[in-house]
Amino acid sequence: MQEKDMVNDVLSMTKAGMSDYTRAIGECSNQNLRQTLQQMRNGDEQFQYNLYQIAEQKNYYKAAQPANQQDMMQVKNQLNQGMQ
Repeated sequence: MQEKDMVNDVLSMTKAGMSDYTRAIGECSNQNLRQTLQQMRNGDEQFQYNLYQIAEQKNYYKAAQPANQQDMMQVKNQLNQGMQ
């Protein structure tokens, strides 16, 4: 397995783990456990971002083009309408 594949696998696994933490936090009633899970998720987010930066520098990962302002406003408006 090449380094690029390993980095992308770790990025994917870390993102999946962050989703699991988020779900667990949303279902957690114990405040101490909730805070611990939040700290763990925050640590994973920082790790993922640092690894993403390395992957991008090595051309292992190409980020999507930034959305334009009009597209962002459209999505924001749709989300706000869905919440009403």
